[in-house]
Amino acid sequence: MHNLVFALESAGKVLLTCLLLGAGLPALFALGIRALARGAGGEPQVLDSGVSAPAPRPAFTVAGYLCFTVVVLGVALGIAFIVASGFGKSLSFEHVYPVLTSKH
Repeated sequence: MHNLVFALESAGKVLLTCLLLGAGLPALFALGIRALARGAGGEPQVLDSGVSAPAPRPAFTVAGYLCFTVVVLGVALGIAFIVASGFGKSLSFEHVYPVLTSKH
């Protein structure tokens, strides 16, 4: 029974990682695209004097670029993990930032 609990805990961790990286990063990228589109403004308003440009929404633009930054950092960490393991190193998260350490 004890081994079954360990197996289910490990499977849960794998499932969470797959959902986060496999579906989470592309969903975050799509959210960034959507935020940039909203940041550009809405439909132009037609006035008596002509057509005016839509008002930009800078908060959505900043949110879009923030989403892209998180996606790029996730991809960079993934590449660093793969390259580090090829050179006999490991990626450690003991501190707030990732560090390459030698495998023991």
